[in-house]
Amino acid sequence: MDRLDCIRVFQKVADHKSFAEAARELRISPVAASRAVSTLEDEIGVRLLRRTTRSVRLTDQGVDYLERTRRALSELEDAARTVRGENASPRGSLVVTAPVMFGRMHVMPIVASLLREHPELSVKLILVDRVVRLVEEGIDIAVRIAHLPDSGLRALPFASVRQVLVASPEYLERRGTPKSIEDLALHDLVVFDSAGLNAEWRRGASRSQIEPRLLTNSVDASIDAATLGLGIARLYSYHVARQLADGKLVRVLVDSEDEDIPVSLVYEGNRQQSPNVRAFFAAAQAMFPNRPSL
Repeated sequence: MDRLDCIRVFQKVADHKSFAEAARELRISPVAASRAVSTLEDEIGVRLLRRTTRSVRLTDQGVDYLERTRRALSELEDAARTVRGENASPRGSLVVTAPVMFGRMHVMPIVASLLREHPELSVKLILVDRVVRLVEEGIDIAVRIAHLPDSGLRALPFASVRQVLVASPEYLERRGTPKSIEDLALHDLVVFDSAGLNAEWRRGASRSQIEPRLLTNSVDASIDAATLGLGIARLYSYHVARQLADGKLVRVLVDSEDEDIPVSLVYEGNRQQSPNVRAFFAAAQAMFPNRPSL
């Protein structure tokens, strides 16, 4: 194998954290995969992977090398498509990640539209409730729900959401409706423990320390708990849009809600010229033309 082939093997091993899985995807033997990474390490003079009988992990140098080589190979592939005149037609693979429920509700329709329009394109959609590192994990586009800090990444806002406090009518009838953020200390609280949503509930100078009656890492479980009358939950507006419309949940402390939070498509700046990325942006903007509040 030449160096580019060895780099591609290294990236697959890093993705799968397994020589066997990488070899299976690349249709080579595990021995050939191991030899390719060893050859690459010998050529550049550093150890990229820590190997044990149970695991394969990136070294610090391996993390940096993975990020840089992903960017370099991406640019090489885009350059090849350009000289072949393929930029007008998306093809190959596109990797997209999004929060689980938002992905099911709002990203999957974008993907479906994209796949119908571009028959030579394939999409890997990764739905996970955590912040994913784009370059290290081989992501082309990430959906982020947050006020984004300054970084080397680019962001294209396409919608917005709001954090809302919700409870069932039965719970409010039984326990009363809170009049202020401070009143939440007197209520049972349901906490979705992900992405820092509920570490502290506050608005301006008003705040309430959270001692949850129920703590869960599942959005669905939080919604079910609130619907069953187990307490007040804070979730994103899109999480509970159906339950609010059906009257199974109602919003409380509406005047204490913070401003809308942008939903953005985040990507590496050098990916902007990729026909696959541009096609996804176009599909997203067609689906949400006026940056709606979801």
